[in-house]
Amino acid sequence: MIQRKQTLFLLLALILTIVCLCLPLGNFISGETIGEKSTMYNLWISRPDGSHDFSVWALFAIQLITCPISLIAIFTYRNRIAQGRYCIFNILLCLGWYAVFAVMLFTIKDMSHDFTPSLTTVFPAISIILYLMARKAILADEALVRSADRIR
Repeated sequence: MIQRKQTLFLLLALILTIVCLCLPLGNFISGETIGEKSTMYNLWISRPDGSHDFSVWALFAIQLITCPISLIAIFTYRNRIAQGRYCIFNILLCLGWYAVFAVMLFTIKDMSHDFTPSLTTVFPAISIILYLMARKAILADEALVRSADRIR
């Protein structure tokens, strides 16, 4: 059934992923020039002169991969084992997103720039929690179905 609670968890995680794709992740503030800041998104870094640096495209790619997997997980409600595996795969992708994010920050950031993260950087962590909650509910449903099959 599509109206199960794990579907709501997966849908909320999908919405958070889409919001994370659209909103800025933070700002690089230059210590040399006051008021000059670059904004980091998942796909590019927007420079003060209006140019875009696409060196962080991997963050966008990872988030973009999690979206269809979440949709597939929502609509494979009849195959609970596969649905649980999709949740685990999305958790690993979100953890990978944080690893790539940390690597990007250390490679892009130099001594003259300070990075101030925005609230958007927390959304993949919340998605991880939602995927864990969905997986727990999926496994509980699977255990319930198996116990009902045993009674017959």
